[in-house]
Amino acid sequence: MPQREVKAVSNNAMFELADRLKELRDAKKAAEEELKSINAEIDDVEYRLSELMISSETQNFTRAGTMFCLSTTTRASAAAGMKEELFDALRSKGFGELIYETVNTNSLSAFVKEQIAENGDELPDWLKGLVNVFEKTTVTVRKAAR
Repeated sequence: MPQREVKAVSNNAMFELADRLKELRDAKKAAEEELKSINAEIDDVEYRLSELMISSETQNFTRAGTMFCLSTTTRASAAAGMKEELFDALRSKGFGELIYETVNTNSLSAFVKEQIAENGDELPDWLKGLVNVFEKTTVTVRKAAR
């Protein structure tokens, strides 16, 4: 597809913003990669430090004005494929208040978009007041084909 010429008056401003958008997206990607690397190193160092503290039976210590405490937390999640069974068990034992129904935001957005399209570009009455609908315009950035 041939590139369309853009009026000279708006070219500079548009190209400056496009360049800045690309710089920011590149910087964000680099920062996200660095954050992943830092988080991986934190996990490794934290594991090694906790092992040393456990083996030396050190519950806590202070170094350079910072206190380091050994603590253990319990985390739980539904076993794979057992979510409904877990919910049934929680309800039957009187712990149903722990269960929250959720709707995936992307699935709801796609569903609402489809409902609007099927209803003459209008939100169906049954959804009015139940969902917030707004449009967000973004600029996608990708490498141009040669």
